Amino acid sequence: MSLVVTSGWYMTLAAVLFALGALGILIRRNALVMFMCIELMLNAVNLTFVAAGRALGNLDGQLAVFFVLVVAAAEVVVGLAIIVAIFRRRQSASVDELSELAG
Repeated sequence: MSLVVTSGWYMTLAAVLFALGALGILIRRNALVMFMCIELMLNAVNLTFVAAGRALGNLDGQLAVFFVLVVAAAEVVVGLAIIVAIFRRRQSASVDELSELAG
C-alpha cells in the first residue's frame, strides 16, 4: 500500500507549523524565542506557496518564496543585531523587561 502525498498534506503541515509559531509568540516571553517563532511562521507560509504552486502546475509559488526569503534574510540580520544589542546591555532578552524601557 502506497501513500500519495498531495498538496492538502502540505497545506495541513503548513497550518500546523503556522499555529505552532503563533502559539509560541503568544506564550513565550523571550525575544529570541519569539523571533524564531516568527521565522517558523514565515517558513509555513513558504511551504504554502510551494504547495499551491505545485498544485497549480506553475513556478509562481517558488518565485514568491524567493522574495519572502530575501525579506526574511534582511529581517534576521536586523532583528538579531537588535536582540544581541539589548541582551548585552540588559543581560536579559525578556520582552516584559523590555516593555519597561518604553516609559
